[in-house]
This record gives sequence, structure tokens and C-alpha cells, in this order.
Amino acid sequence: MDCIFCKIINREIPSKKVYEDEDVYAFYDIKPHAPVHVLVIPKQHIDSINAVDESNIEIVSKVLLTIPKIADSLGLKDGYRVISNCGEDGGQTVLHLHFHILGGKKLHIHLS
Repeated sequence: MDCIFCKIINREIPSKKVYEDEDVYAFYDIKPHAPVHVLVIPKQHIDSINAVDESNIEIVSKVLLTIPKIADSLGLKDGYRVISNCGEDGGQTVLHLHFHILGGKKLHIHLS
């Protein structure tokens, strides 16, 4: 598999780790769009939200339950944004389910 996120999980590509457990990995985005910009991914390869089903929902749920803990550890007490792009038209550039945590400043309401 030629997935960049799988390579990050397998330590083939370096990353600045924020969090890791048996199912979840989080690391700083290399092109941040906010003072805090972290990617949270399941260690199991899942292409996108469209590929979530009964066989992987438990891991996806664990990712979602971990996001507030990561945000808290990053000091995002006044709020943050969570984004998951889905498909090419949705702006997904890596075909591995991931969630962006953006924060560290007041974010504009508009979505782009």
C-alpha cells in the first residue's frame, strides 16, 4: 500500500507525534492552517468517511472519543474545529480517513 499516513504510522516517514495508542495516531500537520493543526487518524487503513461501516465503526468511534482528549492536551480550552474532508471534491488529498483539529485562535465562521 502506498498510503502516506500508513507509512507515518509504520515509522517509514517521520512525524511530530502528539498522541498514540493501539488504534489512534495523531501528529502535527506539516502545512498548518491555524496555530494548532493536528491530524488524528485510525491506525487501521480506512479510505474515508464513505468507507465507515459496521466492521470499522468501533475504531472510528475511538478516534472520535480521542479528539477531545487531544484538544485538551493541546490547551484548546476556548474551542477548536474538527474537519474531515471526503473525496476529491471535498478536498481530501490523502485517501486515509483523518480528522483535522484546528485551534489556537478565533477561527472564522466561513468554511472553505
